[in-house]
Amino acid sequence: MKFIDEAVIEVIAGRGGDGSASFRREKYIPRGGPDGGDGGHGGGIYAIADRNINTLVEYRFARIHRAKNGERGRGADCYGKSGDDIVLRVPVGTVITDQTSGESIADLAQHGEQALLAKGGAKGLGNLHFKSSTNRAPRQTTPGEPGEIRMLRLELKVLADVGLLGMPNAGKSTFIRAVSAARPKVADYPFTTLHPNLGVVRVDYDKSFVIADIPGLIEGAAEGAGLGHQFLRHLVRTRLLLHLVDIAPFDESDAAADARTIVAELRKYDEALYRKPRWLLLNKVDLVAADERQRRVDDFLERYGTPEKSFVISALTGEGCRELVFAIMEHLEQHADEAKAE
Repeated sequence: MKFIDEAVIEVIAGRGGDGSASFRREKYIPRGGPDGGDGGHGGGIYAIADRNINTLVEYRFARIHRAKNGERGRGADCYGKSGDDIVLRVPVGTVITDQTSGESIADLAQHGEQALLAKGGAKGLGNLHFKSSTNRAPRQTTPGEPGEIRMLRLELKVLADVGLLGMPNAGKSTFIRAVSAARPKVADYPFTTLHPNLGVVRVDYDKSFVIADIPGLIEGAAEGAGLGHQFLRHLVRTRLLLHLVDIAPFDESDAAADARTIVAELRKYDEALYRKPRWLLLNKVDLVAADERQRRVDDFLERYGTPEKSFVISALTGEGCRELVFAIMEHLEQHADEAKAE
């Protein structure tokens, strides 16, 4: 199934039913008085997070969601039936904003979390409510109010503990295949990853974490170049970023300059994302001769700068991956309290 992580929908809540102007008319009961009932409330539209749904593909094609109107009131003190509410099920991690105003409506980060998207119209009042000692035969009623109408943007931010970023062909998909059961496409050309992939890394029988792989970034990504900028939102919820760098690029490009470019694009896109803990992974070390590796690593770090932490790995052969996975798990456990506070 194609991964769909954003959609624009229109939600139209139901209109409230009008109140009724009616009088009791029965044999042997003169001047029976008003008995007009109220209308029913208009149906509302809600969203609820469901962990059994993975994408927003349903809302790419079903764009208009309309709740039922409330029925109008009737005589004999009969109230109109309220319109049924509509519940839209969305993946956990869906952020809902008003397309027109940009107002944030909901961030559904937990299974079962619910939010009101469009409020149904209030019911109209029947003439029964307007009876008084001085107005024994009121003919006043109130009409039902219209329901809310909104254009909404749904955006899915996947829930992962660790996020991968780097240039196209840095080896991100190979890495996620090496440490998890995920099987993203791997090929010897750039942009093989076209949508985010999630993998569960199991460290022990009761210890695991989720890792997210997004399409590679290129220079100008913050302004919309390439594919990766479309999915950077998926890294917002992560607790640790892994920056993969191809230490042996086949085109002999400057790996340190490319790595600095990715960091610059990250900062342009979102300062908060830039400030997240970020570890440097020097990948594809298997392509460098054993006696040449340390010199290559030292040269890279001299030109790149001092990262928070760095690891030398080969995602293809698995070299260094085991130690890295244990270090990630230890970091996540040490900062578990901070994650709960957020």
